[in-house]
Amino acid sequence: MLAETRRRVERAARELGYVPNAHARSLAECGGDAGGGSIAVVVRTVAVPHHAYVAQAAQEEAARRGRLSLICTTGGDAAREVSILQMTREQGAEAVILVGGVVADEEYLARTRRQAYALAEAGSRLVLCGRPGLGEGVPAPVVDYDNAGGARAVTEHLLGAGHRRIAFLGAAPGHSTAEGRVAGYRRALAEHGLAPDPELEIPAGPGRSEGYRALRRRLEAGGPAFTAVVAGTDLAAAGALQALREHGLRVPEDVSVAGYDDVPPAAELGLTTVRLPYHELGRAAVRLALARADGEPRVTLPTRLVTRDSVRPPVPSSA
Repeated sequence: MLAETRRRVERAARELGYVPNAHARSLAECGGDAGGGSIAVVVRTVAVPHHAYVAQAAQEEAARRGRLSLICTTGGDAAREVSILQMTREQGAEAVILVGGVVADEEYLARTRRQAYALAEAGSRLVLCGRPGLGEGVPAPVVDYDNAGGARAVTEHLLGAGHRRIAFLGAAPGHSTAEGRVAGYRRALAEHGLAPDPELEIPAGPGRSEGYRALRRRLEAGGPAFTAVVAGTDLAAAGALQALREHGLRVPEDVSVAGYDDVPPAAELGLTTVRLPYHELGRAAVRLALARADGEPRVTLPTRLVTRDSVRPPVPSSA
């Protein structure tokens, strides 16, 4: 009877042109662990290098451990992030990794806590990568890097070169990544006996065009002089280089510039910057997701200062 049923099913499949779902088959073969052997990696966009690097590393680590990966992008849309989390929970993902900084207001915290508990109840796991934690007892471990420490190190490098009027390009109140970098910048100034000047903290988004427009406006408007710029990202630093050049200023002869992230085009521009442990972030997020350790651990990875040709001591007339 079973053999006859099998023959009928196979005949119907041939007639309908059925093709087996490789994704579902792989999930079944991975089997064993709760969640079916798949891991979702959720990023704002893969159009910027740092998100793509972390997602790629997570995918490689997941594959090494016999899991499939689903890379999802939100475009910064909170509602889309919620929809993705709900979808991955319904499809039985073993873990979901949220990558990148956010505006960690009460609405975000409450929303994400609900998702963390819902995933845990479904036998899944939420991991935050490069994001603030959700509070004690919330089932969402954190993999992060020394964000403020990196900004402190690059600012100290400029101070060590003799700069005392250092602008920060990329202030974004409320955004977790930008606020951490501003905090590191301010700490370095304070350790050298310098009070932060709000006029030297220039609001800007993380992109090249945003850095360019923000610094161009600042240069055109005048205001307190500076001999160096710490940009919140390498892309913003690239925009700053263009704005300075158009304003008749040379880098590093007239103004020193440093970035953050060490992504293209930092090396091509000879940009002093801070290198993030992208690949280890992605790998550690997957390991933490699958470890199911007691408690909700936090892993913090180091950053590294990379010195290139965009920094030199200020000229006496501008110092």
